[in-house]
Amino acid sequence: MKVAIDIRRISDFGIGTYIRNVVRTLGRLDQKNEYVLVENLGRTQDLGPLPANFSYIQCPQNDYSPASYFEFHRALRHLGANVLHVPHLFWIPQGIPCPYVVTVHDLLDYLYRSNSASAAKRFAHFYLTKRVLHRASRIFAVSKFSKTDTVRLFGVPQQKIEVVYNAIDERFRQGHASAAEKLMIAERYQVNYPFLLYAGRISPHKNVVRIIEAFSLLKSELQKEDQYPDLKLIIIGDEVSRHPDLRRAVIKGRVQQDVRFLGFVPIDVLRIFYDAAKVFIFPSLYEGFGLPPLEAMSHGTPVITSNTSSLPEVVGNAAVLVNPENVFEIQRALQRVLLDQPLREKLKLRGAEQTRKFSWETSVGRMLEVFQEVAK
Repeated sequence: MKVAIDIRRISDFGIGTYIRNVVRTLGRLDQKNEYVLVENLGRTQDLGPLPANFSYIQCPQNDYSPASYFEFHRALRHLGANVLHVPHLFWIPQGIPCPYVVTVHDLLDYLYRSNSASAAKRFAHFYLTKRVLHRASRIFAVSKFSKTDTVRLFGVPQQKIEVVYNAIDERFRQGHASAAEKLMIAERYQVNYPFLLYAGRISPHKNVVRIIEAFSLLKSELQKEDQYPDLKLIIIGDEVSRHPDLRRAVIKGRVQQDVRFLGFVPIDVLRIFYDAAKVFIFPSLYEGFGLPPLEAMSHGTPVITSNTSSLPEVVGNAAVLVNPENVFEIQRALQRVLLDQPLREKLKLRGAEQTRKFSWETSVGRMLEVFQEVAK
């Protein structure tokens, strides 16, 4: 069997993580079948060493251009691939000359961003995506929630969709941060105080403004009880300069001295922040899966997250769930998890158990079975 995998979006924030873990795990599980990785950025070093049954071909960088369309088509015909895996949802026609499998992470573009384009473009976007999904030999959905959304919005038969869960990167399974590692973030980032943590992309559906508003309320309540006077909120994600609404929320809440924006940090540093945080807060309005809560749980950090979309499915009973649109409910949950030590211990134990339910070996093993079914 010859499997082609389109890795041209390996530099994207979430999809890149997915691609790296899928390819690396395939490399560990299967040294028999042939894999050809379609790439365009020279970022293959991000994948690390792979077995001899993996090779690369290049296609144009802009995978929406006419040149890319014809080059991609020619490359696949030349390869004679039995199946192509596109690890993200797409809508621009690709001219795929072999059976293909596509991964649906979420359908955010068809929900929260549906009014950001002209009616004609929205119609084309929806119609062409529907055609991609119906022509696919099989669809991987990263959660039951994403599967249900795909069936509901696009009318795809349920039996065509496989729920294949994400899992955390192996670097988050290295155990607790050492004293030397915690000293490093104290010196490099001047973090020597207790803090709450948010980590992830910064966009409207991530609900970061309400995190800041809830933190402002929390500081007022803690002040009344003379608790955690030096508590901070650390936000790790995009550059804050692109999101002026966050600065406005900080000023309005009078927490300019207590909220820090650190921008992007590498995984090896992020795992130390997860480990040192008092609480991880993730009240997203919409997630196809939502990895950060599991990443925090892997370090024994109590998690507060939303009671909506896929998040209850992902965290199970190992997190405190809140209405993400209710700032006061978020604030009360933060206060409770911060101060209730028996609850913190319970969440720590449940979190460790929950993360073990998700494994790249299990998920990619099922992908491999599907590739074989489609190739036949």
